[in-house]
Amino acid sequence: MSSSEATTRNIRVRVQAEYDPSRSRPQQSEWFFLYTVNIRNEGNDTVRLISRHWVITDGMGQVKEVQGPGVVGNQPVLAPGQNFEYTSGCPLTTPFGSMHGTYQMINQGDEQFDIEIAPFTLTEPYSNVN
Repeated sequence: MSSSEATTRNIRVRVQAEYDPSRSRPQQSEWFFLYTVNIRNEGNDTVRLISRHWVITDGMGQVKEVQGPGVVGNQPVLAPGQNFEYTSGCPLTTPFGSMHGTYQMINQGDEQFDIEIAPFTLTEPYSNVN
């Protein structure tokens, strides 16, 4: 299991990723990874997550970008001290890769800003990754 953590403008984003063997088919070059994200508002302003931008890199260096509104069908509002957690998944055609990105947020003053999702690795535990 790998993890990452970043804090931008008092919004802390923690990610834990793990290999999901039940949804992987290595014989068909399909590896599936789950990642759980916890977003915590450690500031004094209420904020809303409006969209996401992921950069996914597989073991061959191929990059795929994913953008869209919210996360898992939600645009959560986080008051000071609140957190939001969700789990999603990522398929790869290699047994390892990495992800990082940003969430686009908006505060009560209608100011939009990005918060960082620090890089984390996606690794099938039996692969020989150095």
